[in-house]
Amino acid sequence: MQIRVYYEDTDTGGIVYHSNYINYCERARSEAFFLRGLSPELETGGFVAKKLEANFIKPAKLGDILEIKNRLIQMKSASFSLKQEIFREDIKIFELSITLAYVNHKGRPQKLGELSTLVKSLFDD
Repeated sequence: MQIRVYYEDTDTGGIVYHSNYINYCERARSEAFFLRGLSPELETGGFVAKKLEANFIKPAKLGDILEIKNRLIQMKSASFSLKQEIFREDIKIFELSITLAYVNHKGRPQKLGELSTLVKSLFDD
């Protein structure tokens, strides 16, 4: 998924705020669903961030076109892990390792079950 860095994304020096990299990754995960005519908010529940580790490699700046890539790393019974990377002109500038847990609408963890197939189709290269 590509995204342009807008003025609202940056500080007065034109550098992207650190929290926006995580927002960009969230958009890329959601976009994986939308591109298939689906919503990340499912009838039976949704995915919540359980753990994440961010690595800020180089700054993005106002006007940059960024490419966000998702890759499935691990599947468990009620969660999965992704590696998300942000590139500017084929240079990696950010990476995020995130574990997402599947929860019902009451916030209780649920097994992925048949959703494992969907997750693999969305994020497996």
